[in-house]
Amino acid sequence: MEIWKVLILFFSAFLGGSAIFLVKSDKSQLLKLILSFSGAYLFAITVLHLIPDAYSGSDPQEIGIFILIGFLLQIFLEQFSEGVEHGHIHKHHETKVFPYGIMISLCLHAFLEGMPLAKDQHNALIFGISLHHIPAAFALASILMQNQFKRSNILVYIGIFAVMAPLGFYVSYGLSNGTIGGIENYFNRIMGIVIGIFLHISTTILFESSVDHKVSKRKMIAVLCGIGIALIGYFSSAHSH
Repeated sequence: MEIWKVLILFFSAFLGGSAIFLVKSDKSQLLKLILSFSGAYLFAITVLHLIPDAYSGSDPQEIGIFILIGFLLQIFLEQFSEGVEHGHIHKHHETKVFPYGIMISLCLHAFLEGMPLAKDQHNALIFGISLHHIPAAFALASILMQNQFKRSNILVYIGIFAVMAPLGFYVSYGLSNGTIGGIENYFNRIMGIVIGIFLHISTTILFESSVDHKVSKRKMIAVLCGIGIALIGYFSSAHSH
């Protein structure tokens, strides 16, 4: 098992959430650019890597159903997470109320995203999930701070969120090696669900952040950079094979 994958997954989310203590002014425009980049990158690796892999050696109709299930599952999770996985930061009442719905749905979401990593050979997926979790963790930390939680408690909750993707990776790794049980017959279905989640998240990031459906020059550059880096990884991996 490659421990660097686990470390990147954990620290990208944990440091992304911890960054809330370093921000002294409104960084919403910078956050939007980071979101646009990560959304474009996530969409590109889904189209270039995940979809072809999921359909390889599987019943196309069956995989399509699981992609739809993942898409609908993300819609359901957002009823509780309030779009935090898109980097949305909502103003909550200044009361110390723990956002159980947001926390549970985000953790389940991150756990599912980590599962395909045990078998997937493309490092692009690791970086895609890590990039995506940075603004999500930042938004979660912001909500906890608005709800007047102590810094130590916020770090604990961010740590719990950060460990969920590595946990999904470890569980999937155990399944794929037969430690827990066989996963070969189910892996592409799990991948289909994750593809559906990624398609929903990435397209929502790209379309929702556009005012009047117009894309600013800076956002277009961020989107092109995200797609460009995904293409570079795609062609370099294809060349290595």
